[in-house]
Amino acid sequence: MWEQIKARAPWVLAVLLVVAGLWTSPTLAADPTMEELLNATDDIARGASSHATLEMSVKTARYARTMKLEAWSKGEDKSLIRILEPAKDAGMSTLMVDDNIWNYLPKVDRTMKVPGAMMSGSWMGSHFSNDDLVKANRLADEFTGEITSKPDDNPEKHYLVTLVPKPDAPVVWGKVLVRVSADLMPVDVRYFDEDGALKRTMKFEQYRDFDGRKMPAQMTLLPADKPEEFTRITYVEMKFDIELDDKKFFSLQQLKR
Repeated sequence: MWEQIKARAPWVLAVLLVVAGLWTSPTLAADPTMEELLNATDDIARGASSHATLEMSVKTARYARTMKLEAWSKGEDKSLIRILEPAKDAGMSTLMVDDNIWNYLPKVDRTMKVPGAMMSGSWMGSHFSNDDLVKANRLADEFTGEITSKPDDNPEKHYLVTLVPKPDAPVVWGKVLVRVSADLMPVDVRYFDEDGALKRTMKFEQYRDFDGRKMPAQMTLLPADKPEEFTRITYVEMKFDIELDDKKFFSLQQLKR
């Protein structure tokens, strides 16, 4: 499997940092602002600290596989992700600190830093990129827009926020559409290129309580040009506000343990 990963480049969920993120449901206002709606989406992968067990399923034209992962995060710029299953990949890990990413390969006992030229490459063979992992800017920092639909305006009873990039924002999208439910739960985010073509969609589903907090238990990334493919992250367990020592835990030494 690692040969496939190297071929596409060594990725949250925070994902996965996407993947080890903290969701805190914001206080529902009678008429939320655009910033509150964007925060409801951004904060799905942010928070003080968290520890998660999750599954990542990837389906492409060439393969389909599921991995069990363990992930830790602190703030917006630190995360550690380790593969638990399948056995042949167990121990492979990714460390993210600020804008830097390292991968550890236990079979050869080697730590590799991901170079800048490979940040657009696939993380662990998924549809997420290494750049997605370290992208910490909030939507409101890089886009301007407006609320273009409210729950009373559409059958889905969702808020729709239409965003366009700020003039100097380092983004590749020409437009982003964000849908949020009336109780401020993220529904989906659709990304369009500069010509207005849909490029990918992130869907949030299966809302559950984890450690006393409500969050989507499932996030699915769908590439528009490959309708049969997807990367799906499913949270199994989640703990919040855990004690983590920044320097000791998010380190190259911890990456290899």
